Amino acid sequence: AGVLLISLFTSFFLSAAPAQAQIIHAGQACVVKEDNISERVYTIREGDTLVLQCLVTGHPRPQVRWTKTAGSASDKFQETSVLNETLRIEKIQRLQGGRYYCKAENGVGVPAIKSIRVDVQYLDEPVLTVHQTISDVRGSFYQEKTVFLRCTVNSNPPARFIWKRGAETLSHSQDNGVDIYEPLYTQGETKVLKLKNLRPQDYASYTCQVSVRNVCSIPDKSITFQLTNTTAPPALKLSVNETLVVNPGDNITMQCSLTGGDPQPEVVWSHSPGPMPPNSLVQGGNLTLWRIHVEDSGYYNCTAINNVGNPAKKMVNLLVRSMKNATFQITPDVIKESETIQLGQDLKLSCHVDAVPQEKVVYSWYKNGKPARFSDRLLITRNDPELPPVTCSLEIIDLRFSDYGTYLCVATFQGAPIPDLSVEVNISSETVPPTISVPKGQSTITVREGSRAELQCEVRGKPKPPIIWSRVDKETPMPSGTMTMETYDGKLRLESVSREMSGTYKCQTARYNGFNIKPREALVQLNVQFPPVVEPSFQDVRQGQGRSVTLRCTMLKGSPMKVATSVWRFNGTLLTQPPAEQQDYSEMKVDSVSRDTSGNYECSISNDVGVSTCLFQVSAKAYSPEFYYDTPNPTLSQKQSKNYSYVLQWTQKEPDAVDPILKYRLEVRQLSQRNTIQTFIPVQKMEKGLLLEHILPNLKVPQSYEVRLTPITSFGAGDMATRIIRYME
Repeated sequence: AGVLLISLFTSFFLSAAPAQAQIIHAGQACVVKEDNISERVYTIREGDTLVLQCLVTGHPRPQVRWTKTAGSASDKFQETSVLNETLRIEKIQRLQGGRYYCKAENGVGVPAIKSIRVDVQYLDEPVLTVHQTISDVRGSFYQEKTVFLRCTVNSNPPARFIWKRGAETLSHSQDNGVDIYEPLYTQGETKVLKLKNLRPQDYASYTCQVSVRNVCSIPDKSITFQLTNTTAPPALKLSVNETLVVNPGDNITMQCSLTGGDPQPEVVWSHSPGPMPPNSLVQGGNLTLWRIHVEDSGYYNCTAINNVGNPAKKMVNLLVRSMKNATFQITPDVIKESETIQLGQDLKLSCHVDAVPQEKVVYSWYKNGKPARFSDRLLITRNDPELPPVTCSLEIIDLRFSDYGTYLCVATFQGAPIPDLSVEVNISSETVPPTISVPKGQSTITVREGSRAELQCEVRGKPKPPIIWSRVDKETPMPSGTMTMETYDGKLRLESVSREMSGTYKCQTARYNGFNIKPREALVQLNVQFPPVVEPSFQDVRQGQGRSVTLRCTMLKGSPMKVATSVWRFNGTLLTQPPAEQQDYSEMKVDSVSRDTSGNYECSISNDVGVSTCLFQVSAKAYSPEFYYDTPNPTLSQKQSKNYSYVLQWTQKEPDAVDPILKYRLEVRQLSQRNTIQTFIPVQKMEKGLLLEHILPNLKVPQSYEVRLTPITSFGAGDMATRIIRYME
């Protein structure tokens, strides 16, 4: 069925209207109310679906954004973008409660902001624990035992507690032996039932029932405990020592046995730091570890819980024997502040390994293959207080020519199948402290982004110590993720460098595996070249026919930061351009916009490292119309027939940017059909902010229609706008 379009066209001036907003609710709300200070509160049960809709008015049509409290709520939205009039959260959780803001803005006036507080209601399972105090007076003649039953629950709103003995409800005042109170400084909600001077009738079944009074249809919950004369907290004993030292590859079983507790406690093993290792097996109170690795070291905790008293805990500190990183240090005479080895001065050689357990390491010193012998001039310190813990030092007093030779330090775990570690130090007239320098021409390294770079420092001296690399100008880690990197050949190799790696790097000598003196250091500059970053990446340029327009492509960042070449193309065809001075932009002037000069202009800027492109779309096309959605009562029913009329209103976006608009092309299509009715609406007057109006008659009740509106100028058709209109009573 066709639609008869009669051109009824009027207009009046409308200044752009600022955004206004209103929040309405849908979804599974329990209740929505206004409280005493006119705050809107939306109550919902945990796990249900939250749906809030922000109804907006304003012209142009406002953009809507939802946020939560002070920050964006996007981290809580799995299904829906925040840029949406409808906020939907499936299976809402308690942490997602709070104040939600709807912000509507259209660039006119101040944004409209409305808020609603979402109150998520829940009731967790209660937890009941039993505690007791026992005090003996005058030996065994009098014994007093008081029992506290503590019931705790997390809920919103606050829960109501009911205590029962069997089927009987207990109250605070009905029984001198019963006291019910709320303790101070407890997490969650807690009610304590105190049984004073325990009597035979107090050995019974106790139930703690919690309720939120059926709010959001949340049912009551309860927990029961059977108190007997054998009720007791858990007790444990371990089959191994609290510190257990084992060898790699061993199999061990740690037994955690219950020695008390009623009701029967539950025994749980845990590990810190991190989870239980994959080569572990828990069977009841027994924990077995097969083929132990060094990584299995840590604290193993055995915990027994029966909700009576405090949990019983036992902890085993498992140490797996290991030795690594053998290092040495040569320390010249400290008293004489010497940095070189000199005859007649003192000299100290030190040896250290990283070991577990550290204190069990035994060090032995050898000179030229034979055990070093104590003497007045040869002192061995097993734990040098001036160096890292458990470092062994050999000190030579009044160095003589006969003391020159090769010294060997051997670290051993006695009685354990761990291989020895050794380190060798050669002392002679050729043993000299290090110097460090940067090779000629290597102080500044320039590479392209994505390639590899090699920074080099040369070390001279004997022995040659490792080199420690770090960044000087930035508090950022090295590419490895650590703040420093160690190299033994003085070269820092960087793969696939990025622009963030540009800067100054420091190389310095380590104070181990060499002289224990002030580090020597040098600097290397790394420059990473990268392609230009330009703006605009895309720009839509509108201008009336016959008028000129200047296009500029600007280089924002790059290394080097200068335009080496710029190439302009129009619709893919190379344009000639006069050479420009060295600067950070390139310009192209279009003298007269026409059909022939409209199209895509592309500027490719190069800095000899790479190329980036600005794209300009130049035309005299008119911008799209902007529909006015806030027309009061736009639907006009016709009682004689099953038809209705619709008042369509709009303004024209930036009408003065291009040639005058002569008319509009209007296309109307019933949503359930394919055929479109087209007509043209002439324009008598056009001005920015002018509200234009057209009545669409003879629309079928209750059908909806798609409306397309396109401005026409002497240049041709402009940008089209589309909307759906719906029948409303």
